[in-house]
Amino acid sequence: MKKLMKLISVALVLVMLAASFAACSDPEKAGGIVSDPYAGKTHAEISDEIYEKVLGEFDTAYKAAKEAKTVAERFALMAIAEAKLLESGVMLPSTSKGGNYAISKVAPYTATPVLWGNDSYRYYRLLIVAGDKPIKAAERNELKALWNAKKGTGTYYEEAKKYLTGKGYTFQDTYEYGYTSDPQTWDAFNTYRSADSEAIINTYTGLLEYDVENELKPALAAEMPTVSADGLTYTFKIRQGVDWVDSQGRVLEPVTAKSFVAAMHHMLDAQGGLEYLVSGIIKNADAYMSKEITDFSQVGVKAVDDYTLEYTLEAPCTYFLTMFGYNIFAPLSEVQFAAKGGVFGVDEFAEKAKSDAYTYGKTPNDIAYCGAYLVTSATEKNSIVFELNDKFYAKDAVTLKKITWTFSDGSNPTFGYDKFKEGKFAGAGLNTQALAKCKADGLFDEYAYVSATDATSYPMFLNLYRAQYGNYDDPTIAPTTLSDNQKNRTNIAMGNQNFRLAVCTALDRGAYNATTTGDELKLTSLVNSYTPGNFVSLPEAATVKINGTDKTYAAGTYYGQIMQDQIDADGIKIKVWDPTKEEGAGSSAGFDGWYNAENAKAYMAKAVEELAEQGITVTEKTPIKLEIPYYDINEIYTARANALKQSIETSLGKLVEVVLVKTGGSNALNWYNAGYYPETGDTMNYNIVDVCGWGPDFGDPQTYLDTMLPQAGGMAKNIGLY
Repeated sequence: MKKLMKLISVALVLVMLAASFAACSDPEKAGGIVSDPYAGKTHAEISDEIYEKVLGEFDTAYKAAKEAKTVAERFALMAIAEAKLLESGVMLPSTSKGGNYAISKVAPYTATPVLWGNDSYRYYRLLIVAGDKPIKAAERNELKALWNAKKGTGTYYEEAKKYLTGKGYTFQDTYEYGYTSDPQTWDAFNTYRSADSEAIINTYTGLLEYDVENELKPALAAEMPTVSADGLTYTFKIRQGVDWVDSQGRVLEPVTAKSFVAAMHHMLDAQGGLEYLVSGIIKNADAYMSKEITDFSQVGVKAVDDYTLEYTLEAPCTYFLTMFGYNIFAPLSEVQFAAKGGVFGVDEFAEKAKSDAYTYGKTPNDIAYCGAYLVTSATEKNSIVFELNDKFYAKDAVTLKKITWTFSDGSNPTFGYDKFKEGKFAGAGLNTQALAKCKADGLFDEYAYVSATDATSYPMFLNLYRAQYGNYDDPTIAPTTLSDNQKNRTNIAMGNQNFRLAVCTALDRGAYNATTTGDELKLTSLVNSYTPGNFVSLPEAATVKINGTDKTYAAGTYYGQIMQDQIDADGIKIKVWDPTKEEGAGSSAGFDGWYNAENAKAYMAKAVEELAEQGITVTEKTPIKLEIPYYDINEIYTARANALKQSIETSLGKLVEVVLVKTGGSNALNWYNAGYYPETGDTMNYNIVDVCGWGPDFGDPQTYLDTMLPQAGGMAKNIGLY
């Protein structure tokens, strides 16, 4: 990373550029007529070249982290790698889930609050109080204190039930809440999207699951696994007497060790975005996917007998068991897979998947079930109904016999609150408009609370080389306003680190977030890094080099502190860690460590100077134009988009013009198709997007950083690459 040189003031740059502008009456010509510097190259070639230029330091640092000899060194080096990622300015961390006012009849911590994987979406044991009133805020606080006191004892759930019963509450056995995006597939092994996996998690049970106290417990495993002395082999005994059923509840076959072997086989064949999670972890997974070997029996998953399962790793992996809360280790019914046209083999599956004969995962009727629920109804853009699976091995522990997802097209900002008032929903988050209704109804003071934030990160992504200028599925939707010359100017500007940092530090994220949460909570859900700074801490002391100088970190040092040290050493003016937050424990959330108009101006001044050397003149009359698609039929999203535009343009003296592009339509699908559903970087229709995010799959920073790797990284496409 180059050290920042002394910056020329914005005023001086503008005086110099004004003289050149006076000589030409055409603003576009005055700004410079430029050609596409990557013309004639393939998207793969462009991606490789840009990635190396922009994220080469991150990639190098991250590879070093994965070669670390100890866990502590690994965490420290990953923090250094993430610092390089953030310094690049390709993403602006924005918000996490939660951090807004809410009311709810759902008792806290009756689904696991674990920060990674999908187990937090297993709702079958939720305690939901009956009646038309939510749980009082004061009572929620007492339950949270009870959880802290009982965590690790295995007694919280029953104690919470006893506490609520003592307060006069009874419980309901149904749960209805809203959703905004239909699952695109019901195949657990061929999707990495939360819109899919949050639904699919209800249909199967894993080997291990996190309980409500965040303890990993056996589920389809009869007991916790045994681990070989070298840390390479994990042996599970499978719970006997568990059956696969179809969507009608008819028994198909038993769940056996082979169900997990078949699942891994299918996932590595499908290569639908999950396979990178086991790359370098499961023995020979990479060799099988690259077809270096074709015999799947050489891959490190084996059914020793019907009820003994064995995983073999490439190398010891400290976080291996934390991955079992994610769908990569779900089982698969071979009988149902075959009945729906499924075949095994990388080439064989690729060919079969193209045909109409392959229907596995197309609908809820095209999968098998071994989880708490069967999907008994699924109507697109309407509802999804989950009802108790009578063959579920733990059905006696199920508190909710029926869960209903009700579709919201996003056009009504108070949809959730209105449904709560109708007696349909068990609670609602309170955005600015719903908050006003809640107060008018007299419910706020006694019942409203601030919802907990989690480890999800919703960054804004900057498209480094935009190739799509209308939605990929229909180019007439969200069409560009940019001329060809403006497209080239913007793409070249996006390749400039100082320009990207100017944009990232120009946005008042508090004002942006306030349009959703209100001013009082505008900072609560803000995050400043991709991986939360307190996601991990060093289990022991570690010495690493910060720009060539040894620095020793004590055991217990948080990941965020090391990130901040590297950022400070590189002279980048952003704050990702505040050691005074959380009563001195430190945090990377709850404050805006990026926004600073003066820093933004300084970065922009340097960018203007560098772009001028490339023949691109940037003035207020010839700004760089950045398009952002927004959901225009929703008042809150419209206000949010306008706050973004106003903040950036105000901070940068209109050297950058933010162009808001309406996505239209009767629901949010067009917005999602601009920046969430596209599969490749060259089909992303934006210069900046704020529609997608990432939640961790397991308890190691790798779960975040892997997503930004070249080619295999699932989120690298959001910066226009691969």
